[in-house]
Amino acid sequence: MAKAVVSLPHRRGQMPMTRPIYQVKADFFKTLAHPARIRVLELLRNGERSVGELIPEVGLEASHLSQQLGILRRANVLQGRKEGSTVRYSVTDPRIFELLEVAKAILTSTLAESRQLLAELESLEFVERPDPPPRRKADR
Repeated sequence: MAKAVVSLPHRRGQMPMTRPIYQVKADFFKTLAHPARIRVLELLRNGERSVGELIPEVGLEASHLSQQLGILRRANVLQGRKEGSTVRYSVTDPRIFELLEVAKAILTSTLAESRQLLAELESLEFVERPDPPPRRKADR
């Protein structure tokens, strides 16, 4: 079976790097794998925001939030637009919101199944067993 590969940008004079598509996908999901980054994306669903607007909603100090925004920008998930001295952030591809919705649906389904299993377990009635017979000396 042929392996799907992606050519990555390279510096002048170097051979292009190729990586399997599953590695590229894994790196993409690693980029999303931080609660603050997910929260930023959820907030950007309603339109672009500045760092100052995001800070109270995300709950990080400005420097930490800037680090998280930088990670999302380097992965081309976010883009920044200068407005005076302020940078306003938005997503580069609105399909990221569809991805977040699918994740929510999967988690909701999993939690619903767990809730149903818990309800079934809680409804089980256990019959008390009689005390086991005393052990004989040979059994000890």
